[in-house]
Formats: sequence, structure tokens, C-alpha cells
Amino acid sequence: MDQAKGLRQMARTSAMKKRERNGASNGSSYPRVIAVTSGKGGVGKTNIVGNLAVAMTRLGKKVVIIDADVGLANIDIVFNLRPKYNIRHLVSGEKTLSQVMVTTDHGIGILPGGSGFADLTRFSEGEKLTLLSEFETFSDMADIILLDTGAGISSNVLYFNASADQCLVVATTEPTSITDAYALMKVMSQEYGIKYFKLVVNMADNQAGAKRVYASLSNAMDKFLKNVVLEYCGYVPFDPALQKAVRNRSILLDTVKQSPAADAMSDLAKHLLNDNRTNQNQGNLTFFMNRVFAAAQ
Repeated sequence: MDQAKGLRQMARTSAMKKRERNGASNGSSYPRVIAVTSGKGGVGKTNIVGNLAVAMTRLGKKVVIIDADVGLANIDIVFNLRPKYNIRHLVSGEKTLSQVMVTTDHGIGILPGGSGFADLTRFSEGEKLTLLSEFETFSDMADIILLDTGAGISSNVLYFNASADQCLVVATTEPTSITDAYALMKVMSQEYGIKYFKLVVNMADNQAGAKRVYASLSNAMDKFLKNVVLEYCGYVPFDPALQKAVRNRSILLDTVKQSPAADAMSDLAKHLLNDNRTNQNQGNLTFFMNRVFAAAQ
């Protein structure tokens, strides 16, 4: 059996074992992988990931965050954590998944990525097998996997976005953010066949401004992209409380009982949990990483 067949067999065996443990006949018990991405940096993507994770945890979900932002890996900063290791230590065999992963006070698991995901195409088949095997050991830990991806249309960003079950695009009202968000979705639809995206507009002044961003993107997609759907998931208003939380390296939902941005984050979490439409057939983390590696071929 060659290495590629070994990867596929591992994914199938992993899925069968999990079905047996859960007594399930379908994929509904598998963790859902949601990629949170953006066309450009500086749109507040990582803060949305952190607050979504906390909101989902409060709704009774087990959440794991995978930091897949190669250039600006900073989900640990949002939670005021200082991880010693990242996924490169896992791939090399130096550390196990339990040693690399850090856990927040909320019970959220965080897998630091950073430079460990610098070039997925350079992973050897042996490193892929190691990573898939380690991921299987904690696939039961999560109901939701949140991917904090990089910004733009670099190869790694596209690999992770295309492999996720759902893709949430974060944009602002700035023209460059809107243009880059469209470019990201265009490449994903044309090169990877992704036909369904979600949109949240961050730091908007009001609902009307956020809706204009959605209308601009939706009209462009209807005109130039065939059979691609963009769903409006709401907006997060500009909120001084959020800016203060960012400066203090803390999660907004931990620092205030109620604020416009905090309420919006909670509403967005509920929306994502209630929507089961996906781009992929859901599977555990072994399946997810197998899709990532397949995209990177």
C-alpha cells in the first residue's frame, strides 16, 4: 500500500471508529470545521474567532481553534496565552498533540500554527501520516473547529478555506476590503469549486452600511461568478469596548456583560450553529486534514 492509499485508509478507519463510538449512522456527530478568513489583513478576523469560540462555548459547544495564519499567528495574544510549541513540533515528532495544544480558562483548545503551516506542499508523506494520527487522538474533543486563516489568496489560505465545511468571510466597509474579499471568493470558486460563502461585516457604523457591503459583493458575484451564493450573516458594529479589549489582550465577551459588538458576536455564533449547510461532507479532523493535503497537491 502506498502512502497516498495509507492516508485515505487512515481517514476511513478513523471515521468508522468514530461512528461506532457514537452509534451514529451519519456525519451529524462529527465536528464542523468553520474557516474564518478575509481578503485583506486588519479587518479584525482573529478577534472574531476568539469571541465566537467563547460564545459557542457558552452555548454548550466544545470548541477547538486551529491557528492557520502563517504570517500573523496571534490567536494566543487574543487570549493572553504564551504557547511554547506549535504544530511544527507536532509534525516533527518532537511533541505530542497534548503537549502542543493549550487550553483557555473557557475550556477552548488552541492549536498554535504559525510558521508550522508555512508550506504545506513540503510536508513529507511521513509527516502527513504523523499529523493525521495525532489529530485522531483529539477528534472527539470538539463539536466545532474554528480555523483562523491568513488573509489574502496565498496557497495555504486557499487550502484551508477550500477544505473547511463552511467559509466565513470577514470584510469591512473599506473599498479595499470589499475588493479583496471578492477576489478571495472568486479564486476559491473558480479554482476549488466552492459555491457557498458566508459574510460578516466588521466595524460597521450601522446595518445600512453593512448591507451596502453585502449588496456590492453579492451583485458582483451574481454578475461574474456562476452559481455562487453569498449569505449575509450580519455585522459587528464599531465598539470602543472591543477596541479596549484588544488593547488589553482580552476577549470582549469576558470583559463586558453587554455591548453592541458583544451582542453581535453572540448572535453570529448562534447563526453559525443553527445553519448546517456546508461545502463538504463533514468528517473528523483526519478527514479535514486529508482534504487540506489533497488541495495542496
